[in-house]
Amino acid sequence: MKALILVGGYGTRLRPLTLTKPKPLVEFCNKPMVLHQIEALAEVGVTHVILAVSYLSDMLQREMEVEAKRLGIKITISQETEPLGTAGPLALARDHLQVENEPFFVLNSDVICEFPFNDMIKFHKEHNCEGTIVFLLAGPLALARDHLQVENEPFFVLNSDVICEFPFNDMIKFHKEHNCEGTIVVTKVDEPSKYGVVVYEQNTGKIDRFVEKPREYVSNKINAGLYIFNPAILNRIELRPTSIEKEIFPAMASDKQLYAFELKGFWMDVGQPKDYLTGMGLYLNFARSSMPDRLSRDNGTVGNVLVDPTAKIGERCRIGPNVVIGPRVIIQDGVCLKNCTILADSLVKSHSWIANCIIGWRCNIGQWVRMENTSVLGLDVSVQDELFINGGIILPHKAISESVSEPKILI
Repeated sequence: MKALILVGGYGTRLRPLTLTKPKPLVEFCNKPMVLHQIEALAEVGVTHVILAVSYLSDMLQREMEVEAKRLGIKITISQETEPLGTAGPLALARDHLQVENEPFFVLNSDVICEFPFNDMIKFHKEHNCEGTIVFLLAGPLALARDHLQVENEPFFVLNSDVICEFPFNDMIKFHKEHNCEGTIVVTKVDEPSKYGVVVYEQNTGKIDRFVEKPREYVSNKINAGLYIFNPAILNRIELRPTSIEKEIFPAMASDKQLYAFELKGFWMDVGQPKDYLTGMGLYLNFARSSMPDRLSRDNGTVGNVLVDPTAKIGERCRIGPNVVIGPRVIIQDGVCLKNCTILADSLVKSHSWIANCIIGWRCNIGQWVRMENTSVLGLDVSVQDELFINGGIILPHKAISESVSEPKILI
């Protein structure tokens, strides 16, 4: 089985981190975002993953060659030379997706959830139509057409910044049961009026229509950025900028070829700093119940804390709750960290206090620094002693010598 992961965006919402590294390679809970999805796909038998990319593809190619060998799968880079919307990459990968005439997954690369792929497969097979939504995108599909059509089997499509439990086996089962063109994963939200919602039959999952930001309640389920499609969907998509949500999905629903698979458990689009931190907390809570051995139980940790084995933490620190510390990070004595992530090779000197922040790679935080309010530091930023950083977005290679009392971007 195959999967297409949509990583074509420039990651502007997650800058300054994405100024020096493509968003799919930005670490989320000590693992590149896209690797959460690729590993979950490999576990359910996906043997070929296509990445629809538009920038920094050389860096992504090098990293993925290593991971492909480790996982024993094939990873193909499908390059967009111009923006193709959310469906075009499917057409571009057509030859890869159509080979075995089986359903395929489509994912957004920045979505983190429990990834219910097995449930999706089961559900998609039950309705036996073109598509199932876990509630994307048409240009990348057209671009990947040659990859997706090779074996004429269903394929996954994923948004690259989604994090969840990835229930791929359940998705496959569901998709094969309905036997239509598509399965879309949908997730429940508290304020549906802020989103485009999906209206579908509760007993079967068959999608009736889509409603954009409804003023009155019609549904509280939204597109979660995970899909399985049969290769037949590629015949609906031309190699041009195309919105799968606005052009392709409504047509599939009208033809009764699209089904919704309800996601259980946590879900978050982690494509911007505030949501990244929220998603980190959800993921760590999930890890507490599903893989508790990964979390730290050392003295000084409070709540859910993930620490890379190569990191060093000093004495009399208070770490947590909801903290991730990356490889080779050094935390000196008396440091307090809450709801934050410290990326690889950074140094936090003694008695500093950091809350609700993302500290980029190779940063140097001085003594007695206070940092809060979703501050984000890019690569190789240094902050002098005794400064206050309040909501600062600091670009790579900056040396900060004055406090930032109000949220702003430091270029």
